[in-house]
Amino acid sequence: MAEVTRHIVSREEDGMRLDRWFRVHLPQVNFAYLNKLTRSGQVRVEGGRARTNTRLTQGQEIRVPPLNFEKKPADEPAAEVKPLNKADRALIKGMTLFEDKDLLILNKPPGLAVQGGTGTHRHLDGLLESLGLEFGERPRLVHRLDRDTSGVIVVAKRRAIAAALGKLFATRGVKKTYWAAVRGVPSPAQGKVDVALVKAKGPRGDQVRPSAEGEEEEAQKAVTHYNVIDKAPPVLAWVSLRPVTGRQHQLRAHMAHIGTPIAGDEKYHGDKDLPASISRKLHLHARRIVFPHPRDGKTIDITAPLPAHMRETFQLFGFDADRFGTAEEK
Repeated sequence: MAEVTRHIVSREEDGMRLDRWFRVHLPQVNFAYLNKLTRSGQVRVEGGRARTNTRLTQGQEIRVPPLNFEKKPADEPAAEVKPLNKADRALIKGMTLFEDKDLLILNKPPGLAVQGGTGTHRHLDGLLESLGLEFGERPRLVHRLDRDTSGVIVVAKRRAIAAALGKLFATRGVKKTYWAAVRGVPSPAQGKVDVALVKAKGPRGDQVRPSAEGEEEEAQKAVTHYNVIDKAPPVLAWVSLRPVTGRQHQLRAHMAHIGTPIAGDEKYHGDKDLPASISRKLHLHARRIVFPHPRDGKTIDITAPLPAHMRETFQLFGFDADRFGTAEEK
């Protein structure tokens, strides 16, 4: 983009954060670049300065400056992209649940980071960058999972598909179901957690917490539906979680908020008072995703098998993960 462009916020985008809007419409703009553009005042909403977490209102005008992806700062040399090695190729093959010319849907194992960071050298985003050497275009992640969360994650092979999927995620056209083992048993057995969240620094790294009075400006609306599938009181319960919104650590924070943190979750005290026989890994799995294919509208419905540590815990407590067909999970 070599010139200033202006965009009007649609009805479906009312209430959307600015950074999410960019992920939908301009997925090539990463967060660091967007942060730079907002700090310098180049991105404007209704003529005024905006922050990455600015909430948009229908009818507002977003000014997007000329975007330059050709050069990196002198102190940030472009890293050489290397072809996939044998081990990484085997990893991607083993993760693949579905593939066509537009999509690659993976079953991410626990412990594999989605993006790089300090001390993180092997991550899914890096693997996809290497895969782009073969595809001719770098595949793009269209949503995220925490490092320790396993399960379904969707990758777009082309920029246009990534943009279309971004709109589906932003307008809640994607249905996601997670399975978790939680410490204790939620009461009631079915319910909705509608608790806004704010980011907070904690002794265990980045966390979120329920917002308090006076924090409305920073708070992010977060809604989760839960259902107890099976239980072994008072120790453990198997729950199905359906997020309406997609906030960082939303499911983990919401389960902790109602007094039943996810087993093995050291950030939200789910690692406390567990029997020694239960794995200390996070027991949260992105079980299923359903959405219309952005090319032809046909329904994509993908289910991911449980990771080994969750299957072992389920077997220990007599939870039969194989008793449900996909129709019964709807």
